[in-house]
Amino acid sequence: MSRLPQPPLLVITARAFTRRPIRTVVARVFAGGCRWLMVREKDLPPRALASMTRDFLAIAEPYGALVVVNGNVEVAAETGAHGVHLQRAEDVRAARKRLGRRALVGVSTHSLEEAQAAARASADYVTFSPVFQSISKPGYGPTSAEGLEALRAVAQAVNVPVIALGGVTPQNVPLCLAAGAAGVAVLGRVMGALDPEGEVRALVDALKGGESGETQS
Repeated sequence: MSRLPQPPLLVITARAFTRRPIRTVVARVFAGGCRWLMVREKDLPPRALASMTRDFLAIAEPYGALVVVNGNVEVAAETGAHGVHLQRAEDVRAARKRLGRRALVGVSTHSLEEAQAAARASADYVTFSPVFQSISKPGYGPTSAEGLEALRAVAQAVNVPVIALGGVTPQNVPLCLAAGAAGVAVLGRVMGALDPEGEVRALVDALKGGESGETQS
């Protein structure tokens, strides 16, 4: 848990969802209290992704926020990003070797087995999704959401922080924390918001309330 930025809120970029320029949205995300951003723009070629990452790193610096790159270890290394988020546990060792021990290395997981594999590979954290019906990935229907019991099983089974992803709202953040999540991640809810700063503040408040044992309806 100590290696995760505080508050443990991971905001994932997706410029296809934004109502304003992505740079403006990212600036408002940090102003709202987020200290951990994932650059997830899979359609961008490496040069454009690197340029965007450098831009976001500059915005993040005054806040002491961390920026990680989704899927591209070389761009993370080239730009001096704080880490990388991978799709497979078997890529952790190579990423660690390329980026160094101080880099934050995470893995996307969708099952207990995948989370256990990432933990064995010494990932710093895993995202587990979709916990609830996803806003940004409509293919995840209500019947395919993993649910809180699956989140609880993963959190109890692995020795790395588990970040709940998929349909996370300020209202269900306390439920995720109660199930054992170390934090939460969001994409569409913030990227598509008219007021991304306000959305982030609400999520941060929910995280702080959950950590202090307060309950919310």
